Amino acid sequence: MPGKLIVLEGTDGSGKSTQFALLCRRLEREGRRFHRLVFPRYQEESSALIRLYLSGAFGAQPGDVNAYAASSFYAVDRYASYRQDWGRDYEHGGLILADRYTTSNAVHQGAKVPPQEREDFFRWLYEYEYGRLGLPRPDLVCYLDMPTELALSLLRSREERTHTQADIHERDGAYLAECRRCALSAANVLGWTVISCAAGGAPRGVEEIEQDIWSAVSRALG
Repeated sequence: MPGKLIVLEGTDGSGKSTQFALLCRRLEREGRRFHRLVFPRYQEESSALIRLYLSGAFGAQPGDVNAYAASSFYAVDRYASYRQDWGRDYEHGGLILADRYTTSNAVHQGAKVPPQEREDFFRWLYEYEYGRLGLPRPDLVCYLDMPTELALSLLRSREERTHTQADIHERDGAYLAECRRCALSAANVLGWTVISCAAGGAPRGVEEIEQDIWSAVSRALG
């Protein structure tokens, strides 16, 4: 009997990593056993092409690598993860919690596709990863929606605080704005739960967002 797969998705700067950590702690307090995943798995060999892509080795702009090629880089990492790490647990009824998944290809690679072609891209992507590669479909996708101007401000603050360098996605504000538009389209077409991360032109409180996510997760878990 397959388990449950719950995914948190969001554009860069949406606060997704913070909310993922909070959700993990909430499940631990509730006494729920679960397997946590964070994609991409930068420390693993299966992410080699992703690291080259994000470093700019194939081109300095996200659009220098087409949506289908770049999607394959990320899909291979997920496939390796499923076969090596969490597949058996899922297939035996385990709860799997993922920070990013196939959904990230819909957001970040779908943004490279003309808007009128995006539904076709979403269908291709789901058939490729879930049909051809045999990866599980999520039971719930929570998309954290942060306006791009706020996301960019949070990203720049994080870079200054941690002394890290932005990758080719994070450096491109116009691309991130298109990712958000694409994500909202994907959420509508693919049935994701949208969690608003801003109100009145400012980020919402972390605790408010956490509660909205927990409400959606609780319903999915039954």
